[in-house]
Amino acid sequence: MAILSGLTISGGGVTIAGGGAPAVTPTVEYLVVAGGGGASGDRGGGGGAGGFRTDTGFAVTSSTPITVTVGAGGNGGLHTANGTNGSDSVFSTITSIGGGRGANGGSAAVVGGSGGGGWTGANQTGASGTASQGNSGGSAGTNGGNYPGAGGGGAGAVGGNSTTGGTTGGAGGVGLSSSISGSLTYYAGGGGGGTFTTGATGGTGGTGGGGNGSNSGNGISGTPYTGGGGGGGWYNDGTQYTGGSGGSGIVIIRYADTYAAATSTTGTPTITTAGGYRVYQWTSSGSITF
Repeated sequence: MAILSGLTISGGGVTIAGGGAPAVTPTVEYLVVAGGGGASGDRGGGGGAGGFRTDTGFAVTSSTPITVTVGAGGNGGLHTANGTNGSDSVFSTITSIGGGRGANGGSAAVVGGSGGGGWTGANQTGASGTASQGNSGGSAGTNGGNYPGAGGGGAGAVGGNSTTGGTTGGAGGVGLSSSISGSLTYYAGGGGGGTFTTGATGGTGGTGGGGNGSNSGNGISGTPYTGGGGGGGWYNDGTQYTGGSGGSGIVIIRYADTYAAATSTTGTPTITTAGGYRVYQWTSSGSITF
Protein backbone atom coordinates (compact mmCIF):
# COMPACT_ATOMS: atom_id res chain seq x y z
CA MET A 1 0.00 0.00 0.00
CA ALA A 2 1.35 3.45 -0.91
CA ILE A 3 0.22 6.93 0.09
CA LEU A 4 0.51 9.64 -2.55
CA SER A 5 -0.68 13.24 -2.12
CA GLY A 6 -3.33 12.27 0.41
CA LEU A 7 -4.65 9.29 -1.62
CA THR A 8 -4.58 5.71 -0.37
CA ILE A 9 -4.24 3.13 -3.17
CA SER A 10 -5.24 -0.35 -2.11
CA GLY A 11 -6.52 -3.33 -4.04
CA GLY A 12 -7.12 -1.37 -7.21
CA GLY A 13 -9.40 1.16 -5.48
CA VAL A 14 -8.72 4.76 -4.58
CA THR A 15 -9.97 6.39 -1.37
CA ILE A 16 -9.31 9.66 0.45
CA ALA A 17 -6.94 9.24 3.40
CA GLY A 18 -6.01 12.37 5.33
CA GLY A 19 -5.59 14.60 2.32
CA GLY A 20 -5.78 17.85 4.38
CA ALA A 21 -8.49 20.17 5.62
CA PRO A 22 -11.85 20.26 3.83
CA ALA A 23 -12.01 23.05 1.28
CA VAL A 24 -15.10 24.85 2.59
CA THR A 25 -16.27 25.50 6.13
CA PRO A 26 -20.01 24.79 6.44
CA THR A 27 -20.78 27.60 8.88
CA VAL A 28 -19.09 30.54 10.63
CA GLU A 29 -19.56 32.51 13.84
CA TYR A 30 -19.77 36.28 13.38
CA LEU A 31 -19.66 39.57 15.28
CA VAL A 32 -20.84 42.67 13.41
CA VAL A 33 -20.63 46.02 15.24
CA ALA A 34 -21.67 49.28 13.54
CA GLY A 35 -20.17 52.73 14.00
CA GLY A 36 -21.20 54.67 17.11
CA GLY A 37 -23.27 57.85 16.96
CA GLY A 38 -21.84 61.34 17.39
CA ALA A 39 -22.72 63.41 20.47
CA SER A 40 -23.69 67.06 20.72
CA GLY A 41 -22.08 70.00 22.51
CA ASP A 42 -23.57 72.39 25.11
CA ARG A 43 -24.89 69.82 27.67
CA GLY A 44 -25.38 67.53 24.68
CA GLY A 45 -26.79 64.05 24.78
CA GLY A 46 -24.31 61.22 24.37
CA GLY A 47 -24.16 59.28 21.11
CA GLY A 48 -25.78 55.87 20.92
CA ALA A 49 -23.60 52.82 20.38
CA GLY A 50 -23.48 51.05 17.05
CA GLY A 51 -25.67 48.00 16.62
CA PHE A 52 -24.23 44.76 17.99
CA ARG A 53 -25.06 41.43 16.34
CA THR A 54 -23.43 38.06 16.96
CA ASP A 55 -24.40 34.44 16.30
CA THR A 56 -23.11 31.05 15.21
CA GLY A 57 -24.09 28.72 12.40
CA PHE A 58 -24.07 31.19 9.51
CA ALA A 59 -23.80 29.22 6.24
CA VAL A 60 -21.30 30.30 3.57
CA THR A 61 -20.84 29.26 -0.05
CA SER A 62 -17.59 28.49 -1.83
CA SER A 63 -16.27 30.67 -4.66
CA THR A 64 -18.71 33.52 -3.93
CA PRO A 65 -17.20 36.71 -2.44
CA ILE A 66 -18.91 37.85 0.77
CA THR A 67 -19.09 41.60 1.33
CA VAL A 68 -17.68 43.05 4.56
CA THR A 69 -18.49 46.67 5.41
CA VAL A 70 -17.08 48.36 8.52
CA GLY A 71 -19.16 51.39 9.52
CA ALA A 72 -17.52 54.70 10.41
CA GLY A 73 -18.40 56.55 13.60
CA GLY A 74 -20.69 59.58 13.36
CA ASN A 75 -19.38 63.14 13.69
CA GLY A 76 -19.86 65.19 16.84
CA GLY A 77 -22.00 68.34 16.72
CA LEU A 78 -22.57 71.69 18.46
CA HIS A 79 -25.53 73.36 20.19
CA THR A 80 -27.55 73.73 16.98
CA ALA A 81 -25.25 72.06 14.45
CA ASN A 82 -26.22 68.43 14.30
CA GLY A 83 -23.86 65.56 14.76
CA THR A 84 -24.45 62.46 12.66
CA ASN A 85 -25.42 58.85 13.15
CA GLY A 86 -22.81 56.15 12.84
CA SER A 87 -22.69 54.10 9.66
CA ASP A 88 -23.92 50.52 9.30
CA SER A 89 -21.61 47.50 9.34
CA VAL A 90 -22.38 44.48 7.16
CA PHE A 91 -21.30 40.86 6.79
CA SER A 92 -23.12 39.20 3.89
CA THR A 93 -26.84 39.50 4.79
CA ILE A 94 -26.17 40.56 8.39
CA THR A 95 -26.50 44.32 8.94
CA SER A 96 -25.87 46.18 12.19
CA ILE A 97 -27.38 49.69 12.35
CA GLY A 98 -25.22 52.73 13.10
CA GLY A 99 -25.66 54.40 16.50
CA GLY A 100 -28.02 57.37 16.80
CA ARG A 101 -26.70 60.90 17.36
CA GLY A 102 -27.29 62.67 20.65
CA ALA A 103 -29.81 65.51 20.98
CA ASN A 104 -28.87 69.21 20.98
CA GLY A 105 -30.64 72.55 21.30
CA GLY A 106 -32.02 72.38 17.78
CA SER A 107 -32.78 68.70 17.16
CA ALA A 108 -34.00 65.65 19.01
CA ALA A 109 -31.93 62.52 19.56
CA VAL A 110 -32.06 60.02 16.70
CA VAL A 111 -32.81 56.30 16.68
CA GLY A 112 -30.04 53.87 15.74
CA GLY A 113 -28.51 50.56 16.70
CA SER A 114 -28.67 52.20 20.12
CA GLY A 115 -30.39 55.57 20.44
CA GLY A 116 -28.84 58.93 21.25
CA GLY A 117 -29.28 60.60 24.65
CA GLY A 118 -31.51 63.59 25.36
CA TRP A 119 -30.52 67.25 25.76
CA THR A 120 -31.40 69.34 28.82
CA GLY A 121 -34.23 71.51 27.55
CA ALA A 122 -36.43 71.31 24.50
CA ASN A 123 -35.22 67.92 23.27
CA GLN A 124 -35.15 65.95 26.47
CA THR A 125 -36.22 62.48 25.36
CA GLY A 126 -33.69 59.83 24.41
CA ALA A 127 -34.17 57.97 21.13
CA SER A 128 -34.99 54.29 20.72
CA GLY A 129 -32.55 51.54 19.83
CA THR A 130 -33.04 48.71 17.33
CA ALA A 131 -34.46 45.44 18.65
CA SER A 132 -31.80 42.76 19.24
CA GLN A 133 -29.02 45.27 18.47
CA GLY A 134 -29.09 47.94 21.17
CA ASN A 135 -31.03 50.08 23.64
CA SER A 136 -32.59 53.52 24.02
CA GLY A 137 -30.74 56.64 25.05
CA GLY A 138 -31.47 58.24 28.41
CA SER A 139 -33.68 61.29 28.90
CA ALA A 140 -32.62 64.64 30.35
CA GLY A 141 -34.28 67.11 32.71
CA THR A 142 -35.68 70.53 31.88
CA ASN A 143 -33.59 73.71 31.91
CA GLY A 144 -32.09 74.55 35.26
CA GLY A 145 -29.06 74.12 37.50
CA ASN A 146 -26.04 72.55 35.87
CA TYR A 147 -27.93 71.34 32.82
CA PRO A 148 -26.37 67.89 32.35
CA GLY A 149 -27.27 65.88 29.24
CA ALA A 150 -28.31 62.22 29.15
CA GLY A 151 -26.28 59.20 28.12
CA GLY A 152 -26.52 57.33 24.84
CA GLY A 153 -27.80 53.77 24.77
CA GLY A 154 -25.45 50.79 24.75
CA ALA A 155 -25.77 47.26 23.44
CA GLY A 156 -26.24 45.93 26.97
CA ALA A 157 -28.27 48.68 28.69
CA VAL A 158 -30.20 51.92 28.21
CA GLY A 159 -28.41 55.23 28.60
CA GLY A 160 -28.53 56.93 31.98
CA ASN A 161 -30.98 59.78 32.64
CA SER A 162 -29.97 63.19 33.96
CA THR A 163 -32.19 65.37 36.12
CA THR A 164 -33.06 69.05 36.31
CA GLY A 165 -30.54 70.74 38.58
CA GLY A 166 -28.42 67.60 38.72
CA THR A 167 -24.65 67.65 38.88
CA THR A 168 -23.75 64.68 36.67
CA GLY A 169 -24.46 63.87 33.05
CA GLY A 170 -26.17 60.58 32.33
CA ALA A 171 -23.85 57.61 31.91
CA GLY A 172 -23.64 55.82 28.60
CA GLY A 173 -25.27 52.41 28.50
CA VAL A 174 -22.89 49.51 28.96
CA GLY A 175 -21.95 47.44 25.93
CA LEU A 176 -21.71 43.67 25.51
CA SER A 177 -18.70 41.37 25.56
CA SER A 178 -17.47 38.82 23.04
CA SER A 179 -14.53 36.41 22.95
CA ILE A 180 -14.73 35.79 19.21
CA SER A 181 -11.35 37.46 18.65
CA GLY A 182 -9.67 35.13 21.13
CA SER A 183 -9.82 37.53 24.07
CA LEU A 184 -12.79 38.86 26.05
CA THR A 185 -13.58 42.35 24.75
CA TYR A 186 -16.49 44.75 25.30
CA TYR A 187 -18.08 46.56 22.36
CA ALA A 188 -20.87 49.08 21.72
CA GLY A 189 -20.95 51.22 24.86
CA GLY A 190 -22.97 54.46 24.79
CA GLY A 191 -21.49 57.95 25.17
CA GLY A 192 -21.89 59.95 28.39
CA GLY A 193 -23.89 63.19 28.57
CA GLY A 194 -22.19 66.61 28.52
CA THR A 195 -22.71 69.59 30.85
CA PHE A 196 -23.27 73.36 30.89
CA THR A 197 -21.04 74.45 33.78
CA THR A 198 -17.82 73.33 35.42
CA GLY A 199 -19.85 72.70 38.58
CA ALA A 200 -21.22 69.56 36.98
CA THR A 201 -19.53 66.33 35.95
CA GLY A 202 -19.72 64.80 32.51
CA GLY A 203 -21.36 61.40 32.26
CA THR A 204 -19.12 58.34 32.09
CA GLY A 205 -18.99 56.50 28.77
CA GLY A 206 -20.37 52.97 28.78
CA THR A 207 -17.96 50.04 28.99
CA GLY A 208 -17.32 49.04 25.40
CA GLY A 209 -15.73 52.17 23.97
CA GLY A 210 -18.24 54.87 24.93
CA GLY A 211 -16.68 58.35 25.25
CA ASN A 212 -17.00 60.41 28.42
CA GLY A 213 -19.07 63.59 28.52
CA SER A 214 -17.17 66.79 29.31
CA ASN A 215 -17.46 69.66 31.81
CA SER A 216 -14.58 71.67 30.38
CA GLY A 217 -14.27 71.24 26.62
CA ASN A 218 -15.06 68.89 23.77
CA GLY A 219 -16.68 65.56 24.49
CA ILE A 220 -14.50 62.47 24.26
CA SER A 221 -14.86 60.39 21.13
CA GLY A 222 -15.79 56.72 21.17
CA THR A 223 -12.95 54.23 20.93
CA PRO A 224 -12.13 53.12 17.37
CA TYR A 225 -13.20 49.60 16.34
CA THR A 226 -15.67 49.22 19.22
CA GLY A 227 -18.75 51.07 17.94
CA GLY A 228 -18.80 53.21 21.09
CA GLY A 229 -20.87 56.41 21.12
CA GLY A 230 -19.31 59.86 21.49
CA GLY A 231 -19.50 61.81 24.77
CA GLY A 232 -21.44 65.09 25.03
CA GLY A 233 -19.57 68.40 25.02
CA TRP A 234 -19.55 71.46 27.29
CA TYR A 235 -20.72 75.05 26.96
CA ASN A 236 -19.56 78.04 28.99
CA ASP A 237 -19.16 81.83 28.62
CA GLY A 238 -20.59 81.89 25.13
CA THR A 239 -18.06 79.34 23.82
CA GLN A 240 -19.40 76.16 22.30
CA TYR A 241 -17.53 72.90 22.33
CA THR A 242 -18.15 69.91 20.13
CA GLY A 243 -19.54 66.57 21.16
CA GLY A 244 -17.30 63.56 20.64
CA SER A 245 -17.45 61.49 17.47
CA GLY A 246 -18.54 57.87 17.55
CA GLY A 247 -16.03 55.05 17.38
CA SER A 248 -15.79 53.04 14.17
CA GLY A 249 -17.21 49.54 14.06
CA ILE A 250 -15.67 46.13 13.46
CA VAL A 251 -16.47 42.80 11.78
CA ILE A 252 -15.02 39.50 13.05
CA ILE A 253 -15.71 35.93 11.96
CA ARG A 254 -14.26 32.61 13.00
CA TYR A 255 -14.64 28.90 12.28
CA ALA A 256 -12.92 25.66 13.22
CA ASP A 257 -9.33 25.37 12.03
CA THR A 258 -10.01 21.83 10.83
CA TYR A 259 -11.34 23.58 7.72
CA ALA A 260 -9.14 25.25 5.12
CA ALA A 261 -8.26 28.92 5.08
CA ALA A 262 -10.26 31.28 2.89
CA THR A 263 -9.09 31.36 -0.71
CA SER A 264 -8.90 35.18 -0.74
CA THR A 265 -9.66 38.29 1.29
CA THR A 266 -9.65 42.05 0.71
CA GLY A 267 -9.60 44.94 3.14
CA THR A 268 -6.47 43.61 4.88
CA PRO A 269 -8.13 41.73 7.74
CA THR A 270 -6.05 40.51 10.65
CA ILE A 271 -5.94 36.71 10.35
CA THR A 272 -5.01 34.44 13.25
CA THR A 273 -5.24 30.75 14.06
CA ALA A 274 -5.49 29.96 17.77
CA GLY A 275 -7.61 28.04 20.22
CA GLY A 276 -8.95 25.74 17.51
CA TYR A 277 -10.26 28.58 15.29
CA ARG A 278 -9.35 30.57 12.21
CA VAL A 279 -10.21 34.20 13.00
CA TYR A 280 -10.66 37.03 10.46
CA GLN A 281 -10.97 40.55 11.85
CA TRP A 282 -11.75 43.61 9.69
CA THR A 283 -11.30 47.23 10.74
CA SER A 284 -11.85 48.48 7.20
CA SER A 285 -14.23 47.28 4.52
CA GLY A 286 -13.39 44.37 2.26
CA SER A 287 -14.52 40.86 1.38
CA ILE A 288 -13.82 37.16 1.90
CA THR A 289 -14.10 34.21 -0.47
CA PHE A 290 -14.05 30.56 0.68
